[in-house]
Formats: sequence, structure tokens, C-alpha cells
Amino acid sequence: MAGLLSSPSTPVVVTGGGSGIGRESARALAEAGRPVAAWDLNPDGAAETAAICADLGVASCSAVVDVRDEAAVQAAVTDTVAALGGVGGLVHAAGVPLGFTNDDLSPEEFRLVLSVNLEAEAVLVRELLPHLRAANPGSAIVGISSIEGLIGHGNIPAYTASKHALIGLTRSLAARLGHEGIRVNAVCPGYIATPMFLPIVEGNPEARAGFERKIPLGRLGNPEEIGRLVRFLLSDDASYVHGGAFVADGGVTAVGGQEYTPL
Repeated sequence: MAGLLSSPSTPVVVTGGGSGIGRESARALAEAGRPVAAWDLNPDGAAETAAICADLGVASCSAVVDVRDEAAVQAAVTDTVAALGGVGGLVHAAGVPLGFTNDDLSPEEFRLVLSVNLEAEAVLVRELLPHLRAANPGSAIVGISSIEGLIGHGNIPAYTASKHALIGLTRSLAARLGHEGIRVNAVCPGYIATPMFLPIVEGNPEARAGFERKIPLGRLGNPEEIGRLVRFLLSDDASYVHGGAFVADGGVTAVGGQEYTPL
């Protein structure tokens, strides 16, 4: 399926690539002929994603990486470049969803969420920037934010703060890197059937129905739907798309995150 989109052929690093949106982004990129490096804390998940991509006919590799660990990130960059010959794209899909209220807010947990969801992208860009520059034209970065970067829910303050801030980081990086031709965008998924979200609704039809009533399309999103949007943003078909935050939520934010009632 190479050539599915007008796209560079340079490799892409996908953090959180062992499952969910990370895996489906990697799969979608491989379908378009992009080599992929799947980075994840879960070695089995990362290796399985790399195998999926290899089966689609592209070069691939995996690495076990804690994105909070700068030394681990640096080592993974070195290994990835050695394995794939360079890096021309980044998808930061690794994320921590810890939920808690201000009544039981732990500073350590708050810092953990911000470190993985936000700070890690800045570190990743710093470490990959020489390779993104070398791979130009066509280098691009996509951070996975959330509709929580646009609205808010009271039981996940750290997650909501991190996803708002990721949009801010996207805009700052866009301003900084645009003159070099390196594009930077964010994706804001809604309620997606990922391993992170599904435990909330599995075995609880009432909870699932409650979420679906908030979605004008009437269903949860699928990770592959987000992966296809990520693929587009990394492709040359999005060559003038820069500094944006792109919502894929079935209409949740269009109705203000409230329960949707068709007329």
C-alpha cells in the first residue's frame, strides 16, 4: 500500500507505539510506506508493532523506552538511526491518564503525568532535531493531545493540564521550526476505544452508553481512525498544515461536551 498518500519515505519514531493510538499510527504509516520505530515501555507491545509494520513491507525496529529518562531517549535515538538510517518524523503518543481530584492530588503523580504527556515531547524534539533537519524536506512532528486540551473534566486535572499545555508546546515549536520547513501539529482525540479508555466502559453498558450519548456520531472512535489522521499530518499532502490542533471526536466538542440530543 505504499504511495497511499503523497509522503516522504523517511522513518518515523512513534512513542507509545506498543498499543492503541500509537500502534495504529505506526500501522497507518507503514501502509503508506514509512519505516517505523515503535518505542514503548512494554517490550512485547513494541516488538509486536514493529512486526506488524515489517509485515507491511517496511523497515521497522522497536525500543524499550521510558520517555521520562533522557539517557534512555538518547540511546533509543542512536539505535533507531543505526537501524533505519535516519528519522524524518515523530509521533508522541505515549501518555499517562492518572485520574484524581484536588482532594487527593499527589505532587509526584502530577509531575509524572506532565513529564510523560508534555515534557517528554520537548525532550524528544530536542534529541531528534538534528535528524529531522537532515531528513528535510518533509520532516514533521505530531503530538497526541486530547479533547481534554480544549475542555476539562474535574477528576483528571493533571491530564487536562498536560493536554492543554501540549497544544501550547505545539504552537511554540511551530513558530520555532517552521522557517526550517519542519511542520508541527497536534491531534485531539475524543473518546477512543483504546487500552487506556476501554477499562472505563468494559463490562459497564451504562457507562458506555453515557459516553456515547455525548457523541453526535453515537459511538466511540477507533484507534485506526486517529492513526489515519496522524498519517495525513505527517504526509506531504499536509504540506501547508502547521501549528494546528486537529479534533477527531465524533462531534463531542461541537456540542460543548454535553449530552447530545438530536432534534
